[in-house]
Amino acid sequence: MAATDNSKWFRAAIALAVAVVSATTAISICVLKKKSRDWKLRVRELEISLKASLDQCAAERKGRIRAQQAARKALTQGNSENSNVASYPMTPIGIVKSCFSTRNGTPRQPLLVPLARGCLTFDTSQVPPAALDGLAEYSHCWILYVFHLNTNLEKLWKEPANLKFKAKVRVPRLKGGRIGVFGTRSPHRPCPIGLTVAKVEAVQGHTVLLSGVDLVDGTPVLDIKPYLPYCDSIQEATVAEWVEGDDMLVVASVHFSDEFSSTLANCWETAEKTSLYASPEEFQSLIKQVLSYDIRSLSQLKRPHNASSELGNPLVDDDDPASDLEDDKDENVSHIGTDQGLLPPPSDVTYHLILESLDISYRIDCGGNVFVEKATTLPSNIKNNIQNRSNCMIWRNKLG
Repeated sequence: MAATDNSKWFRAAIALAVAVVSATTAISICVLKKKSRDWKLRVRELEISLKASLDQCAAERKGRIRAQQAARKALTQGNSENSNVASYPMTPIGIVKSCFSTRNGTPRQPLLVPLARGCLTFDTSQVPPAALDGLAEYSHCWILYVFHLNTNLEKLWKEPANLKFKAKVRVPRLKGGRIGVFGTRSPHRPCPIGLTVAKVEAVQGHTVLLSGVDLVDGTPVLDIKPYLPYCDSIQEATVAEWVEGDDMLVVASVHFSDEFSSTLANCWETAEKTSLYASPEEFQSLIKQVLSYDIRSLSQLKRPHNASSELGNPLVDDDDPASDLEDDKDENVSHIGTDQGLLPPPSDVTYHLILESLDISYRIDCGGNVFVEKATTLPSNIKNNIQNRSNCMIWRNKLG
């Protein structure tokens, strides 16, 4: 009897358990179905919202493109009288600090003076340092820049339609002979944009250390690009006959006076604080490299060599378009000789080469022999006008 009762209770317990499980399962299924419906509704809502967002983004992008096109059209046409003429104003992205304080003395071509150093510092608000990643792997780079010392820049930007430029310019190699501006590398161009190449010595942060530069201190830079020998170097390239004589502007010799070393040493105590060079000996080597070419402008070459005369303020740039591009008939100028024999007496005209904060006085005779006389420190009121070379310590660290 007891066994029968236990069996009944056992079957009842099993039935109850099955009923509970069934009820729980049914409830779970109902809950899952409800959640599934909710999830589907939520997914649908998200899909609708995503589609609306994508449609809005596409519409905004189209609107931006139309606005940019309209702005570009208005910007390029500007107020020009000729609606077919477009202009593209550009903002420099960096500034070059170089050893050349004036145009006079700055090499006419790149890499002619290997010791010519400069620091290209980028504006970090426009160019983040990450943009320079990989540049240090190249030995050289192209630099696009503005001829910012041209005297007609203001008219060029404000009244381009009224600007009349000289179709032909005088060329030092031709003793003042005229060549079409696009057949030369003259800085006096309809669009004063220059192209040069320099050796990349190092890249540190937002600064690129360069050598072999032909850029005056303070030159604004528009862009830089790596130099690629396989496509940038054209072995079969030809040039005009008047360009082939590479030694036409090379002087016969460069000599330093007995007192030069002492005058440079006296100046160096002050100059070395902001110099891109490690020693007065290295700076003297720079002077010799620069003066190995006749750096005088055509206007200087045409001036009479009056006895005991000195060519004005050393910071006044004699290489001015008003003098070299004048309409007067060309005058004959003395050609530099290469005779290495006895040195004739030096000219009575004293010329000035400004490198960093130093004024280098020199003379040159009719045989093309240069006599470097002395180095003096520029007056404090003039030095204040020279670009502050805050990057000199970067070069110092590189030089060790």
